Amino acid sequence: MRLWIKDPLAILAADAERGVVVEGSQIVECVARGRSPERPCDATFEASLHVVLPGLINAHHHFYQTLTRAHPAGHGLELIPWLVAMERVWGRMTPEALRVAVRMALVELLMSGCTTAADHHNLFPPGLESAIDIEVDEARKLGMRMTVTRGSMGISQKDGGLQPDSIVQDTDAILEDSERVLKLFHDPGPGAMIRVALAPCSPLAVPRRVMSESAKLAERYDARLHCHLCQSSDEDVYSVQAFGKRSVDLLDEAGWLTSRTWVAHGIHFNGDEIGRLGRAGVAVCHCAAADMAFAMGICPTKDLQAAGLPVGLGVDGSASSDSSNMMEAVRHSLMLQRLRYGPSAVTPLDALRWATEGSARCLGRDDIGRVAPGLQADLAFYRLDEPRFSGAQDPIAALALCGAHRADRVMVAGGWRVIDGAPEGIDLEALMAKHKAAARAFA
Repeated sequence: MRLWIKDPLAILAADAERGVVVEGSQIVECVARGRSPERPCDATFEASLHVVLPGLINAHHHFYQTLTRAHPAGHGLELIPWLVAMERVWGRMTPEALRVAVRMALVELLMSGCTTAADHHNLFPPGLESAIDIEVDEARKLGMRMTVTRGSMGISQKDGGLQPDSIVQDTDAILEDSERVLKLFHDPGPGAMIRVALAPCSPLAVPRRVMSESAKLAERYDARLHCHLCQSSDEDVYSVQAFGKRSVDLLDEAGWLTSRTWVAHGIHFNGDEIGRLGRAGVAVCHCAAADMAFAMGICPTKDLQAAGLPVGLGVDGSASSDSSNMMEAVRHSLMLQRLRYGPSAVTPLDALRWATEGSARCLGRDDIGRVAPGLQADLAFYRLDEPRFSGAQDPIAALALCGAHRADRVMVAGGWRVIDGAPEGIDLEALMAKHKAAARAFA
């Protein structure tokens, strides 16, 4: 079926003032001002009340943390003490609790206009060995695109690390399951709904063999690599003390300085490291809310881009940002980056492009993140009929500046997944009740 999304109030696309034509899962035509579609369409969606964006792409998250938002065990703590406290709570995660946590995270993201999400799942207490399978199943049921990252932690308290012994795995278990889920779920082709990436928590949280063998598996299966890197200034202090080199050097040593890699946070690089990462094609996911929550610093986005690093956005864990809303992430990044670089250096379009084109590049995708013929029909539609938008002169800029937070409609692969602000096929009230009940086990 050919669907004409007709005459939007505004659209973030070139030569598409009269909208776009969707056929199957793809955008097949942009309709310029004064034109009509080249061929007749089977249906029309009147978009005159909507600002249309490419579907937002969340490049870093921890879905299981939706069950521990605003948790008192973490109130007022610095990052490392917070992790130590919260990991003791998360160690109680069960398959049933993870399933409802994932469903809530995906629904919340979808309602904000997010069509593709990457989840960094690195929690594997006994009984949760099928975590990646659960995440894939929930994404498929909801009809969202997902890059499921098979995370890992392999250095626990008994080895001198921070993590409880109960939530880490040994090297062989990590690598065997990494290959298992790559074989089962990873689709490297265009239009893929599910991809798998390999994601040790950080170069400091797993044995070196996990890092190097993960790089080899990613090469073999044409997959991406992901980790946290340089979120805290203390990270490199510890890295030098323990290994005699900085975190970026550990990444290089493991074969991770490659265009397959994207990292989360990326705040505390020095100038030489930014150059090395740029030449290698490594991408960075900026997580503004979490970085502000823990006073970690401000990701040097403009310096990274000047050196050739793609920059995307992520909401980060729902217990560190306490939200899974990609439009909020757009506004947070815009304001935080203006604090660093000044109001003339960072525009609303910069922030929106980080959340679309930039995040697509983080995930290694060239088939999403823009509105153009031949790309996937992943679109987010926003209305400007709330008081916060009254008087707004630039509809696209208003989404970021005035604080849009909920999409009216969302399309993924040419199918409507949100209609009139409600996710299709989901009883939201029942989901919230089930999610709240599951969260009580983590009080």
